[in-house]
Amino acid sequence: MKMLAEMFTIAPGNKDHQVALRCAISVFVPLITLVLLDRLDLAIFASFGAFTGIYGRNEPHAKRFGLQVRAGTLMVAVMLLAALTARAGVAFALPAAGTIWLQVVATTLVAGSCSLVVAWWRLRPAGSLFHIFAFAAIASIPNQPPLWQGMLVAVATVVFSLLVGMSARLVRSRRTPWVRPPPAPLTPAEKRTALHESIGYLVAAGLAGTLATLVGQRLGFGHNYWAMVAAVVPLVGHTTRHRISRGLQRIMGTALGLVLLAGILLLQPDPWQTVLIIAACQFGAEMFIARQYLLAQIFVTPLALISTLLVVPTAPGTLLRDRIFHTVIGAAVGIAVVLAPAVWRRFRAPL
Repeated sequence: MKMLAEMFTIAPGNKDHQVALRCAISVFVPLITLVLLDRLDLAIFASFGAFTGIYGRNEPHAKRFGLQVRAGTLMVAVMLLAALTARAGVAFALPAAGTIWLQVVATTLVAGSCSLVVAWWRLRPAGSLFHIFAFAAIASIPNQPPLWQGMLVAVATVVFSLLVGMSARLVRSRRTPWVRPPPAPLTPAEKRTALHESIGYLVAAGLAGTLATLVGQRLGFGHNYWAMVAAVVPLVGHTTRHRISRGLQRIMGTALGLVLLAGILLLQPDPWQTVLIIAACQFGAEMFIARQYLLAQIFVTPLALISTLLVVPTAPGTLLRDRIFHTVIGAAVGIAVVLAPAVWRRFRAPL
């Protein structure tokens, strides 16, 4: 009962509206620019470049800038690797099934390595969820735009997000001292924890990707990487109960978010209206992501799927079906990975 109560509890706010507004602006301006240029094929690079703004939420400006530079650099590297992976499948003339498995293996490696880098750099939010999503989404685009154009948009969006993150310095009363104390090195215990967590991300993403691909190919479901994203959600948290709660919240929030998405799609918004919706969903997600994960997922779900539709048009029914199917698979795998150590210890314990 306590876990159920926690799932529907909203934590106190902490200037979340300021972070939400910065993130909404960071994604809206690049996307509306691409709409005006009629280059929505590049929208996915802008969407993920704007993720730079979610790091260093309420940190002083100097520390926020350093964290966002690192976060943006890592995201650009992930997007570049994703674009190159997509081209590798074409260059080696891999069959469709081979390309899918290449993406699963590569995304699994990204899950583990980026989790380790994020922990090493002390970035928050922790983990590699955003990097898994960015890598797999870009790597799975069938018709890749020119590489230099995609990376130009990615870098430009990261730079714009950095400027938005520093925008409060224009207001004297909001300006914080530009002091950047050297970061404390990770302790041996922290290094061990980071390594163990990266292995957890590797295992969860790999298992979810494998299962989603095998079942999806048999039943005709696509977007297998959504299972890999959902699988790492339960890995974030200080207690087993909290981690399981996040996995369940992911499923319930996704289901509610799909209802919202269905209503949006019925309106058949124009591209510029779609960009407004994306910005509004980004605002809503950042308002609640640190306070109530289930509620945040109601905004995250249409945000993720509408961004996907901008680049790769898909039948709405198929999109909704794939999302809930792979979310359930991924969350179940993630919860199983969380419970596995305790089950193993109990199995190994003497009778």
